[in-house]
Amino acid sequence: MKKIIIAVDGFSSCGKSTMAKDLAREIGYAYIDSGAMYRAVTLYCMQNRFFEGDVINIAQLEASINKIQITFIPNAETNNSETYLNGVNVEREIRTMEVANKVSLVSAIPIVRHALVANQQAMGAQKGIVMDGRDIGTAVFPTAELKIFVTASAQVRAERRVAELVAKGDPVSFEAVLENVKSRDHMDTTRTESPLRKADDALELDNSNLTIAEQKAWLLAQYHRVISNLPS
Repeated sequence: MKKIIIAVDGFSSCGKSTMAKDLAREIGYAYIDSGAMYRAVTLYCMQNRFFEGDVINIAQLEASINKIQITFIPNAETNNSETYLNGVNVEREIRTMEVANKVSLVSAIPIVRHALVANQQAMGAQKGIVMDGRDIGTAVFPTAELKIFVTASAQVRAERRVAELVAKGDPVSFEAVLENVKSRDHMDTTRTESPLRKADDALELDNSNLTIAEQKAWLLAQYHRVISNLPS
Protein backbone atom coordinates (compact mmCIF):
# COMPACT_ATOMS: atom_id res chain seq x y z
CA MET A 1 0.00 0.00 0.00
CA LYS A 2 1.28 3.46 -0.87
CA LYS A 3 2.19 5.71 2.02
CA ILE A 4 1.28 9.36 2.41
CA ILE A 5 2.15 12.37 4.53
CA ILE A 6 -0.51 13.50 7.00
CA ALA A 7 -0.13 17.10 8.20
CA VAL A 8 -2.00 18.10 11.34
CA ASP A 9 -1.97 21.83 12.13
CA GLY A 10 -3.89 23.93 14.59
CA PHE A 11 -3.95 26.05 17.70
CA SER A 12 -2.11 25.27 20.92
CA SER A 13 -3.68 22.81 23.37
CA CYS A 14 -6.35 21.59 20.96
CA GLY A 15 -5.19 17.99 21.17
CA LYS A 16 -3.19 17.85 17.93
CA SER A 17 -0.38 15.77 19.36
CA THR A 18 -2.68 13.26 21.04
CA MET A 19 -4.77 12.71 17.91
CA ALA A 20 -1.77 12.63 15.57
CA LYS A 21 0.07 10.17 17.80
CA ASP A 22 -2.98 7.91 18.06
CA LEU A 23 -3.62 8.03 14.31
CA ALA A 24 0.00 7.17 13.55
CA ARG A 25 -0.14 4.19 15.89
CA GLU A 26 -3.43 3.01 14.36
CA ILE A 27 -2.18 3.05 10.76
CA GLY A 28 1.44 2.06 11.44
CA TYR A 29 3.03 5.41 10.55
CA ALA A 30 5.84 7.29 12.27
CA TYR A 31 4.75 10.23 14.43
CA ILE A 32 6.70 13.50 14.60
CA ASP A 33 5.81 16.20 17.14
CA SER A 34 7.17 19.36 15.51
CA GLY A 35 5.97 21.45 18.45
CA ALA A 36 8.27 19.46 20.73
CA MET A 37 11.18 20.48 18.51
CA TYR A 38 10.44 24.19 19.01
CA ARG A 39 9.96 23.59 22.73
CA ALA A 40 13.35 21.84 22.86
CA VAL A 41 15.05 24.82 21.20
CA THR A 42 13.28 27.10 23.69
CA LEU A 43 14.51 24.98 26.60
CA TYR A 44 18.05 25.14 25.18
CA CYS A 45 17.82 28.94 25.07
CA MET A 46 16.59 29.05 28.67
CA GLN A 47 19.28 26.66 29.89
CA ASN A 48 21.98 28.74 28.22
CA ARG A 49 20.56 32.07 29.42
CA PHE A 50 19.81 33.50 25.99
CA PHE A 51 16.75 35.25 27.45
CA GLU A 52 16.61 38.59 29.21
CA GLY A 53 12.98 38.64 30.27
CA ASP A 54 11.06 38.10 27.03
CA VAL A 55 13.92 39.32 24.85
CA ILE A 56 16.15 36.69 23.28
CA ASN A 57 19.76 37.21 22.25
CA ILE A 58 19.49 36.41 18.54
CA ALA A 59 23.27 36.48 18.01
CA GLN A 60 23.82 33.80 20.67
CA LEU A 61 21.04 31.66 19.21
CA GLU A 62 22.39 31.97 15.66
CA ALA A 63 25.86 30.93 16.87
CA SER A 64 24.41 27.86 18.61
CA ILE A 65 21.68 26.65 16.25
CA ASN A 66 23.87 23.98 14.65
CA LYS A 67 24.75 22.62 18.10
CA ILE A 68 21.12 21.85 18.91
CA GLN A 69 20.35 18.23 18.08
CA ILE A 70 16.78 17.02 18.55
CA THR A 71 15.80 13.37 18.26
CA PHE A 72 12.77 11.23 19.10
CA ILE A 73 13.30 7.90 20.86
CA PRO A 74 10.49 5.49 21.83
CA ASN A 75 9.96 4.91 25.53
CA ALA A 76 10.53 1.19 26.16
CA GLU A 77 7.54 0.96 28.51
CA THR A 78 4.94 3.10 26.70
CA ASN A 79 6.33 2.86 23.15
CA ASN A 80 5.59 6.58 22.81
CA SER A 81 8.28 8.74 21.23
CA GLU A 82 10.00 11.07 23.67
CA THR A 83 12.03 14.18 22.91
CA TYR A 84 15.79 14.23 23.39
CA LEU A 85 17.86 17.41 23.35
CA ASN A 86 21.53 16.73 22.62
CA GLY A 87 21.13 13.19 23.90
CA VAL A 88 19.18 14.05 27.07
CA ASN A 89 15.51 13.15 27.57
CA VAL A 90 13.68 16.47 28.05
CA GLU A 91 10.10 15.29 27.47
CA ARG A 92 8.93 16.49 30.88
CA GLU A 93 10.94 19.74 30.91
CA ILE A 94 9.59 20.97 27.57
CA ARG A 95 5.95 20.63 28.72
CA THR A 96 6.21 23.15 31.57
CA MET A 97 4.47 26.53 31.62
CA GLU A 98 7.87 28.25 31.68
CA VAL A 99 8.67 26.81 28.27
CA ALA A 100 5.10 27.34 27.02
CA ASN A 101 5.34 31.04 27.85
CA LYS A 102 8.40 31.51 25.63
CA VAL A 103 8.07 28.98 22.81
CA SER A 104 6.11 31.30 20.52
CA LEU A 105 8.90 33.88 20.83
CA VAL A 106 11.50 31.34 19.72
CA SER A 107 9.36 29.79 16.98
CA ALA A 108 8.94 33.19 15.32
CA ILE A 109 12.70 33.53 14.70
CA PRO A 110 13.51 32.81 11.01
CA ILE A 111 16.76 30.91 11.60
CA VAL A 112 15.00 28.56 14.01
CA ARG A 113 12.15 27.85 11.63
CA HIS A 114 14.49 27.33 8.68
CA ALA A 115 16.65 24.86 10.61
CA LEU A 116 13.74 22.86 12.00
CA VAL A 117 11.74 22.85 8.77
CA ALA A 118 14.76 21.35 6.98
CA ASN A 119 14.97 18.63 9.67
CA GLN A 120 11.25 17.93 9.45
CA GLN A 121 11.32 17.65 5.66
CA ALA A 122 14.19 15.18 5.91
CA MET A 123 12.17 13.11 8.39
CA GLY A 124 9.29 12.91 5.91
CA ALA A 125 11.32 12.14 2.80
CA GLN A 126 10.10 8.51 2.69
CA LYS A 127 6.49 9.44 3.62
CA GLY A 128 4.51 7.23 5.98
CA ILE A 129 4.45 9.90 8.70
CA VAL A 130 1.95 11.91 10.72
CA MET A 131 3.39 15.28 11.75
CA ASP A 132 1.65 17.93 13.80
CA GLY A 133 2.47 21.58 14.35
CA ARG A 134 1.61 25.07 13.17
CA ASP A 135 2.88 25.17 9.59
CA ILE A 136 3.12 21.55 8.50
CA GLY A 137 0.51 21.80 5.75
CA THR A 138 1.56 25.27 4.62
CA ALA A 139 5.37 25.42 4.89
CA VAL A 140 6.84 22.01 5.75
CA PHE A 141 4.75 19.72 3.52
CA PRO A 142 2.59 21.92 1.28
CA THR A 143 1.93 18.91 -1.00
CA ALA A 144 0.88 16.54 1.82
CA GLU A 145 -1.87 14.21 0.67
CA LEU A 146 -3.97 14.77 3.80
CA LYS A 147 -4.07 18.02 5.76
CA ILE A 148 -6.08 18.53 8.93
CA PHE A 149 -6.54 21.88 10.67
CA VAL A 150 -7.68 21.47 14.28
CA THR A 151 -9.36 24.10 16.39
CA ALA A 152 -11.35 24.43 19.62
CA SER A 153 -12.46 27.30 21.80
CA ALA A 154 -9.83 28.98 23.99
CA GLN A 155 -11.85 28.04 27.09
CA VAL A 156 -11.91 24.34 26.19
CA ARG A 157 -8.23 24.34 25.29
CA ALA A 158 -7.28 25.97 28.58
CA GLU A 159 -9.34 23.43 30.54
CA ARG A 160 -7.59 20.57 28.74
CA ARG A 161 -4.15 22.07 29.36
CA VAL A 162 -4.84 22.56 33.07
CA ALA A 163 -6.00 18.95 33.42
CA GLU A 164 -2.87 17.71 31.63
CA LEU A 165 -0.50 19.74 33.81
CA VAL A 166 -2.26 18.84 37.06
CA ALA A 167 -2.11 15.16 36.11
CA LYS A 168 1.65 15.53 35.79
CA GLY A 169 1.91 17.09 39.24
CA ASP A 170 2.35 20.64 37.97
CA PRO A 171 -0.51 22.65 39.52
CA VAL A 172 -1.38 25.84 37.63
CA SER A 173 -4.20 28.34 37.67
CA PHE A 174 -6.84 28.26 34.97
CA GLU A 175 -6.52 32.03 34.47
CA ALA A 176 -2.77 31.78 33.82
CA VAL A 177 -3.24 28.97 31.30
CA LEU A 178 -6.10 30.74 29.52
CA GLU A 179 -3.96 33.87 29.19
CA ASN A 180 -1.10 31.75 27.81
CA VAL A 181 -3.42 30.13 25.26
CA LYS A 182 -4.72 33.48 24.04
CA SER A 183 -1.24 35.00 23.94
CA ARG A 184 0.15 32.09 21.92
CA ASP A 185 -2.78 32.27 19.51
CA HIS A 186 -2.00 35.92 18.84
CA MET A 187 1.74 35.38 18.40
CA ASP A 188 1.29 32.27 16.26
CA THR A 189 -1.19 33.87 13.87
CA THR A 190 0.51 37.26 13.52
CA ARG A 191 4.20 36.37 13.28
CA THR A 192 5.95 37.21 10.03
CA GLU A 193 7.66 33.85 9.58
CA SER A 194 5.26 30.99 8.69
CA PRO A 195 2.23 32.20 10.66
CA LEU A 196 -0.39 29.71 11.77
CA ARG A 197 -3.13 29.50 9.16
CA LYS A 198 -5.36 26.88 7.62
CA ALA A 199 -4.05 25.60 4.29
CA ASP A 200 -6.49 26.14 1.44
CA ASP A 201 -6.88 22.38 0.95
CA ALA A 202 -6.97 21.41 4.64
CA LEU A 203 -9.99 19.85 6.32
CA GLU A 204 -11.07 21.75 9.43
CA LEU A 205 -11.87 19.83 12.59
CA ASP A 206 -13.42 21.68 15.54
CA ASN A 207 -13.12 19.17 18.35
CA SER A 208 -14.54 21.38 21.12
CA ASN A 209 -17.46 19.00 21.65
CA LEU A 210 -16.17 15.74 20.20
CA THR A 211 -15.31 12.64 22.19
CA ILE A 212 -11.96 10.94 21.58
CA ALA A 213 -13.80 8.06 19.87
CA GLU A 214 -15.71 10.41 17.54
CA GLN A 215 -12.54 12.27 16.65
CA LYS A 216 -10.64 9.04 15.97
CA ALA A 217 -13.41 7.70 13.74
CA TRP A 218 -13.43 10.94 11.72
CA LEU A 219 -9.65 10.93 11.27
CA LEU A 220 -9.57 7.29 10.18
CA ALA A 221 -12.36 7.94 7.69
CA GLN A 222 -10.37 10.79 6.13
CA TYR A 223 -7.23 8.65 5.94
CA HIS A 224 -9.03 5.73 4.25
CA ARG A 225 -10.75 8.12 1.84
CA VAL A 226 -7.43 9.57 0.69
CA ILE A 227 -5.72 6.18 0.47
CA SER A 228 -8.57 4.70 -1.56
CA ASN A 229 -8.37 7.57 -4.07
CA LEU A 230 -4.62 7.31 -4.70
CA PRO A 231 -3.67 6.25 -8.23
CA SER A 232 -2.60 2.64 -8.39
